[in-house]
Amino acid sequence: MREYLLTLCITAAVTYLLTGPVRKFAIVAGAMPEIRARDVHREPTPRLGGIAMFFGLCAGLLVADHLTNLDQVFESSNEPRALLSGAALIWLIGVLDDKFEIDALIKLGGQMIAAGVMVMQGLTILWLPIPGVGTVSLTQWQGTLLTVALVVITINAVNFVDGLDGLAAGMVCIAAAAFFLYAYRIWYGYGIESAAPATLFAAILMGMCLGFLPHNMHPARIFMGDSGSMLIGLVLAAGAISITGQVDPDALKLNLGGSTRDATHAMLPVFIPLVMPLTIIAIPFADLVLAIVRRTWNGQSPFAADRGHLHHRLLEIGHSHSRAVLIMYFWSALIAFGAVAYSVHSASGMWVMLSVVALSFVGLVLLLLPRFTPHIPRWAERLVPPRYRRRRATAEEALATSAEDASTADMSEEKGEEGESGEGGRTPIPAGVNGATAIGARSRFSDRRKAGSSR
Repeated sequence: MREYLLTLCITAAVTYLLTGPVRKFAIVAGAMPEIRARDVHREPTPRLGGIAMFFGLCAGLLVADHLTNLDQVFESSNEPRALLSGAALIWLIGVLDDKFEIDALIKLGGQMIAAGVMVMQGLTILWLPIPGVGTVSLTQWQGTLLTVALVVITINAVNFVDGLDGLAAGMVCIAAAAFFLYAYRIWYGYGIESAAPATLFAAILMGMCLGFLPHNMHPARIFMGDSGSMLIGLVLAAGAISITGQVDPDALKLNLGGSTRDATHAMLPVFIPLVMPLTIIAIPFADLVLAIVRRTWNGQSPFAADRGHLHHRLLEIGHSHSRAVLIMYFWSALIAFGAVAYSVHSASGMWVMLSVVALSFVGLVLLLLPRFTPHIPRWAERLVPPRYRRRRATAEEALATSAEDASTADMSEEKGEEGESGEGGRTPIPAGVNGATAIGARSRFSDRRKAGSSR
């Protein structure tokens, strides 16, 4: 565990330290596209954050290769090299898209090629454990098609959800944390060495996301772009493929014993890989499916971008930017960690389900109360951000506020008289969807929720 944590910390540190120079490079290189109708940010923000994340990935793999226990992963398996090859290819395609905005079909072809590169080097699904049937061996073509499909779906699901500051990196980090716990249990608890690559991939992925998040939280100073979103999507898919199709279910049966019932409960982790890749990307995958259905229903291309994603709808119903991100975090963690908890405590699955239902109810209440701001006891106010603190207005502050309101009213009356006399003549422009900012009003975005983009 200590070596995994060391790899995670090195990856996070390299990603964090490189993001600042990468931001300056993106500004110089002109990787700052104009604000589109579907965008939420108000100022042109540099992309290419995936450059720092890719070098963080390389640093994590390099460090792991020189550690005492993790170097066996590189000696006994070719999966880390396969991951690095596919990641380099998909990262290069993402960098070109962040700079030149290449066609969506070209990106789709590049994703399939990157998945094919990993398959050629051994990172593929060899068999599937099916409940009631047992282990089903796949042919070479079946394994290749299933692997490519899983990689492409995961990459695009993560890419689609990358619409708010810190959303994609945070959700993937949560998914990687849940997947790390699951893979580490298979590797350490059952003593199966073939689960070590998936555990390593999850630890490195967490480091990439944690190192980038401080620069990407609202208000974001840099975006990961397609070079980052496709990269972390591919790493997430690689871990799922490694533990789903590489870990032999019979190896788990050899470590079992006792009655048939005990064996059935202990065999649950064998079947969890069938749903684990879907649970860790459940929210992005649902957003992907809804986007395809919505665009096809409206007669548009499935690759045509719009403002109908889940995070856009959260903003439209009144949630703030940070609150919408936290809600998406909550649902992702609930689904991913719920599946992991059920696989660990299969005998008490009813309690796990009841806990998930209770937390789901809490999440729905928070979802339906966009204007609700919780308050905490006064003794704990120093531990939370200022927006959650209760304001204590003194008499002097009240007098100052009333005087300021009076002066504001006088100025507005003077402006109104000027407008009536024809000297001003300008009609006040309402603020945009999310109000005004420190740099001015957002009136030019007032119709953005109905707007779309042809890209």
